[in-house]
Amino acid sequence: MKKTRLILFASGSGTNAENIIRYFEHHPWIEVCGVYCNKADAGVIQRVEPYSVPTRVFKPSELKDGVVLQELADQEIDYIVLAGFLLLIPTEFVRAFPDRIINIHPALLPKYGGKGMYGMHVHEAVVAAGETESGITIHLVNEHYDEGESLFKAHVPLEKTDTPQDVAGRIHELEYRFFPKVIERYIRFGKS
Repeated sequence: MKKTRLILFASGSGTNAENIIRYFEHHPWIEVCGVYCNKADAGVIQRVEPYSVPTRVFKPSELKDGVVLQELADQEIDYIVLAGFLLLIPTEFVRAFPDRIINIHPALLPKYGGKGMYGMHVHEAVVAAGETESGITIHLVNEHYDEGESLFKAHVPLEKTDTPQDVAGRIHELEYRFFPKVIERYIRFGKS
């Protein structure tokens, strides 16, 4: 049986990328084929080093001019998973991978989404607004930041005394718990 081939795109520390790689390491029908990163000094590169998953650092221009897209075609990649990837995905990728680019966002979209809303920026905004809950949204990617169709949401209650760091800790727990499982379910069953 031919395995479904995933590529991870990451820009940061790589905790979600590592969690996904571990989850699918011995999976019978899904394979993580590599990690693409747009920052040579990103923590994800060292974090995934112990695994047998190749990494590729690319320039933003290679994302825009089709170099990366051609590489993915050559590798016969089926899905792209954004695991803390901060660049806007070009339209050509969305067309080449229709409903096959999956992202996770550390808030309950459509709140606290869009350009510049990532990581601690999101948690700081949630706390500043006095929200009573936050969570994660796993969604398909389109040509706009955080506007693709939602596949899954998980909520977590917040206390008035929570700091952005407290919120981040709770959100990370949700990400690690649900992201690989939602990827697996979506690849198997689609938008059911």
